[in-house]
Amino acid sequence: MNEQEKLRVLIPHWIEHNEEHANEFRRRAGTAGGAGPEILAAADAMANVNESLAAALEKLGGALDRPHHHNHSH
Repeated sequence: MNEQEKLRVLIPHWIEHNEEHANEFRRRAGTAGGAGPEILAAADAMANVNESLAAALEKLGGALDRPHHHNHSH
């Protein structure tokens, strides 16, 4: 598997994890007091990151599943 193929496996995972983090940012922003707007801004920025990653993935030829998919936790 070459580096570009590895990215085609990794990027979808990165996007998924970013979405999970952004959702948590949004959930917790309401309890962050004066820091809430900055946390919401971080969630919005994460959406921009995912747009860039999705565009990169498209240029690489789209998602590529690992033949031996294994679960991993972060």
